[in-house]
Amino acid sequence: MKTSVIVATHNRPDSIRRLIASLAPELTTGTREIIIAENGTPSPMELALEGAPLKHLHETRAGKCRIQNRAITEASGEILVFLDDDLAVAPGYLAAAEDFFDTHREFAAMKGRILAGEDPDKKVGLMAVYLDLPIADHGEEVIEVRGVLGANMAFRASAIKQVGPFDERLGPGACGHEEETEMSQRLRRAGFRIGYAPRALVYHEVDGTRATRERFIRISRERGRCRMLHEKHSAADVILKNAIAQVRLRIAQLTGAGLPRIAREERRLAVARGMFDGLGG
Repeated sequence: MKTSVIVATHNRPDSIRRLIASLAPELTTGTREIIIAENGTPSPMELALEGAPLKHLHETRAGKCRIQNRAITEASGEILVFLDDDLAVAPGYLAAAEDFFDTHREFAAMKGRILAGEDPDKKVGLMAVYLDLPIADHGEEVIEVRGVLGANMAFRASAIKQVGPFDERLGPGACGHEEETEMSQRLRRAGFRIGYAPRALVYHEVDGTRATRERFIRISRERGRCRMLHEKHSAADVILKNAIAQVRLRIAQLTGAGLPRIAREERRLAVARGMFDGLGG
């Protein structure tokens, strides 16, 4: 079994180097390759990996899905692993991902485990509720799940070939989000199953500068608009979602709910408003 690791990156030289360093011990075998898929920068970063080949793709146009799709065409692996650039893998990560696919032949895609690299509450304090880290922790057992998370996901190359590449209208550099959600939906419609792999563990950076309510609301609203690009929702459905979300937030505020509950309801309303934004196309 050959594995291709694809890392889409944009203007994070320090983060990508940390990720490469964490992967390096497992990339000395000829059955694994790493493809750095850089997009949206005028010129490529200087990157190197001692003892193993590193393929570095560069695209001046922004678009995570666009550069990922290009990487898919150049990858030689039977297993395609996708990692975000702002994390580090745990020791034995690639072996765990490969073992997951080898042992669980029923699954065509993998949702890996994602934990915070630091304690968000200690680093950020009360505003940690607005970090919106892509945490994925379903426990210690392999289970079936509905979808993957883009920060740590993998697919059998044969499944991607059957359902097609990522939707380039979605994701960072385009509408901003939802590319992994749309891919998960397409896989399930084609009859494929998705599993959670607890041993395929990564640690996500905790960037305190992202812990702002304004960013949290903006991203949530973008998610709603992206959702309208790949899902069908009637105007009545979207209006109802907005009304319900407004009522839920108001109730939380009037009953003195804590900030975590308020933040959840603010997210719900922002997503609904983004969906309303998307009604106009």
